[in-house]
Amino acid sequence: MNTEILKIKNLTKSFNSGDQNTQVLKSISLSVFDGEFVAISGPSGCGKSTLLNILGLLDTSDNGDYFIDGLQVANMDSAQRAQIRGNRIGFVFQSFNLIDEYTVLENIALPLKYRGDSLEQRNARALDCLDKVGLSDKAQLFPNQLSGGQQQRISIARALAGDSGIMLVDEPTGNLDSKNGDAVMALLQDLNQQGTTIVLVTHDPRYADMANRTIHLRDGEIIDEEIIDEEICDETESNNQAEVA
Repeated sequence: MNTEILKIKNLTKSFNSGDQNTQVLKSISLSVFDGEFVAISGPSGCGKSTLLNILGLLDTSDNGDYFIDGLQVANMDSAQRAQIRGNRIGFVFQSFNLIDEYTVLENIALPLKYRGDSLEQRNARALDCLDKVGLSDKAQLFPNQLSGGQQQRISIARALAGDSGIMLVDEPTGNLDSKNGDAVMALLQDLNQQGTTIVLVTHDPRYADMANRTIHLRDGEIIDEEIIDEEICDETESNNQAEVA
């Protein structure tokens, strides 16, 4: 049986703007298993990115439970959350979030610097990740010398550098044309086949269909779940039955 590594139960999230309170997520419950490729799909404004930010410990919920590797997030202080975020989770953002003044190599190695790795360790790992995304020859270039598709590949390499095992990906094709978007998605599929657990937020049904399992959101609620991988289906059903018991 695959290991359940992310689990949320009855999670809610609201935002206040003046006197108005908007509930963005409504009693969300889901699990992610080791080695899965899960897509969270739905129209703009349905809560996809908010959910991903909570999964990545970039935001907190109002209510509900969230477990990472069986540990209750609510019981963690800010230092523990930061440690798990740095060691367990890699991020890929729609806007790439690369630092223009740093070389490609320095951008990829930066998270490892914060983690305390030596310069030699950081550079070796960054070069290895560059090789995995097919851009070994771009190490000494700067982000503005690269195409959009190449920049997104660099951001994926940066997410890989921490060897976290979990990659959270927010609309990675949003700023790319269809050719580069398809190439980025093919890369994510390849990384998943190599063992990386991926949770992808996308509004594009074509890309959602490339995942093992798709969770459909609308107005902050899960309205449907489509499972492509039968083994994952068995895992999910077993987990749900255990919770009912």
